[in-house]
Amino acid sequence: MTKNIRVLTHSSIKITGEATVYVDPFQIVDAENDADIILITHDHFDHFSPEDIAKVIKGDTILVVPKKMEKQASSISCGDIITVEPGEQKQVGKVMIETIPAYNPLKPFHPKGAGWVGYLIETGGVKIYVAGDTDITKENKEVVCDVAMVPIGGTYTMDAKKAAELVNIIRPKVAIPIHYGSVAGAKTDEEVFHVNVNADISVEVKMERYEK
Repeated sequence: MTKNIRVLTHSSIKITGEATVYVDPFQIVDAENDADIILITHDHFDHFSPEDIAKVIKGDTILVVPKKMEKQASSISCGDIITVEPGEQKQVGKVMIETIPAYNPLKPFHPKGAGWVGYLIETGGVKIYVAGDTDITKENKEVVCDVAMVPIGGTYTMDAKKAAELVNIIRPKVAIPIHYGSVAGAKTDEEVFHVNVNADISVEVKMERYEK
């Protein structure tokens, strides 16, 4: 179910299958220029990096960004730019996506009014939730997915224990921790996450590169 999912570093994700999908490409090492779709969750430097987008994009790539990023994205040459707002469903090439609000209810880093998103990606009959930079919210507690990729690094997002709490609520088949070991959080967060996730939910650590 998850063999086609890579966590390159931090929150930089590559999904292959019906389409090659990148989410928030960052610190890309190999310039493969193979993206069919690039999904951007918000405009912070570790999620929207034009330098790294340039390493994965190709002529017909579809770039998906939150509505407030339309002007920022317009400088990027690609096949098409699609803007989204929280709570939408869209067919993007061969992939169906749903945007889930991503925000901090009590912290200033990602206000709800910014319109930032996580993505529920349906490809190959599997629903993959990439949460984006968020805490536990009423919206993400209602997500139904097979695979949940949740931030665990704390400070700007949920910490490992809170991320495990969310996973135990939405009960995916597989939980994959992201957003730690680089800009925020440490490698040891993955262990805290693992021990706090219910035993009947599989935890897979896929982080390929740590920067701390």
